[in-house]
Amino acid sequence: MQVFTLRRKSLAVAAALLLLLVAGGFSAKAAGAETVFWSGARSLPIYCVERDDNKIAISFDCAWGTEHTDAILKSLKEAKVRATFFTVQFWAEKYPEYLKKIDEAGHEIGTHSATHSYMSRLSETEIRTEMTTSSEAISSVTGKEVTLFRPPYGDYDNLLIDTVNAMGFYPIQWDVDSLDWKDLSAADIASRVVGKVKSGSIILCHNNGLHTAEALPIIFDTLHAKGYEFVPVGELIYRENYTIDGAGMQRAEGKA
Repeated sequence: MQVFTLRRKSLAVAAALLLLLVAGGFSAKAAGAETVFWSGARSLPIYCVERDDNKIAISFDCAWGTEHTDAILKSLKEAKVRATFFTVQFWAEKYPEYLKKIDEAGHEIGTHSATHSYMSRLSETEIRTEMTTSSEAISSVTGKEVTLFRPPYGDYDNLLIDTVNAMGFYPIQWDVDSLDWKDLSAADIASRVVGKVKSGSIILCHNNGLHTAEALPIIFDTLHAKGYEFVPVGELIYRENYTIDGAGMQRAEGKA
């Protein structure tokens, strides 16, 4: 009887833990940053796109520093690759010359929020303020409308995704994480990216990764040789008549 009671208690604890995971999502902390690996939310951002034309996108989150940005832009120019940069408002306001440089080089710029906070903890009013002020900070320099958004830390919930969608933004995640923020070697970064890319992939990098710029020529040369074509995220995704499956893959409406 005691064994049976203990088993019942164990099952109850396991069930409670499962409910917590479903309600709040599963996350792990590393090197002082939190990366959300899974979310039980029903409203999803775009992680990747179902395509059969070998088009992919590489993106760079800009939140701190510019030390490696020129080298990244140089690698992109040499490889004739157009990328997408997601910039935080305070970064855009501190480095308007880099915002202009990125835009004039033909790259796309989306918002990465105003304050780089965990936006699943914000109210709808706070979310709308973050989206409005951050996109205006970018548009004031580039003169272009901002339509793409990447949640800081990959953190989101239904309210965030539903709110930004209602405001006309496309929330963008990634399905290939370079982990360049961990200061991996250029070879390790390139190996991770090249080994995980598929048609329709969105690659996550950072403008302040220590070895990101060194890894880019390897990534570009290898993936170009495999027949992949890099386009900005805004040209990879479908802008209308689409669905997003449970894994975050965006599909043209009507596809199974």
